[in-house]
Amino acid sequence: MTEIVTAAMIIIGDEILSGRTKDRNIGHLADVMTAVGIDLKEVRIVPDEEDEIVTAVNALRARYTYVFTTGGIGPTHDDITADSVSRAFGVPCEYDARAYAMLEANYASRSMEFTDARKRMARMPRGAGHIDNPVSMAPGFHIGNVYVMAGVPAIFQAMLDNVVPTLKTGAKLLSATIECPFGEGVIGGPLAEIQKRHPDTIIGSYPKYLDGTFRTELVVRARSAEALETARSEVAAMVAGIKAIAKPD
Repeated sequence: MTEIVTAAMIIIGDEILSGRTKDRNIGHLADVMTAVGIDLKEVRIVPDEEDEIVTAVNALRARYTYVFTTGGIGPTHDDITADSVSRAFGVPCEYDARAYAMLEANYASRSMEFTDARKRMARMPRGAGHIDNPVSMAPGFHIGNVYVMAGVPAIFQAMLDNVVPTLKTGAKLLSATIECPFGEGVIGGPLAEIQKRHPDTIIGSYPKYLDGTFRTELVVRARSAEALETARSEVAAMVAGIKAIAKPD
């Protein structure tokens, strides 16, 4: 059976936790991971505090195939992701010669001073590899199974495009949707029994409230087309059976 490949995401930044900035990266990463057959299993949002970042990185990199971080690699004093990831891996955080030269040349070409603040964007853990940034030049980096990228959505997406081709991928989840005219209170019991009979599938229920009535969208997911169809047909039969004996909520 094809290996199951997993991922987690760490969003770093006080501005996310305060509500000043609305995250736009979780959904994009989830879409991309699903498309290539990687299961995004967990997302954590942590403040700009080194201890919290280190704890999250070490916990998640031990548990999942890949960890992706966003935020905290800019030029300001509170951009501490590089320092934190270095500490998590027990290596120095230092200027990367290639990143330094690339940024120095970029600012020179634009007749802009290469300030100490801008130089901070060339710092990364010793031994880390670059993640190219075609938008604003300053690279992200990867070390071990941790990929560190910018929080600005356009830059994050461009960096991720460069990362994805380098990742191993697993079997993609297939899915089927069954529209149900009943609320979860009506279908919860029999749906749970179907899930028990099909542990190789994931059955989700997503309630909706439309035109004064509750409805539920039922989604069956599986890596095997045969397993998917067997569970889907049971769910559809369950919905049809309830229609004959119960009224919608």
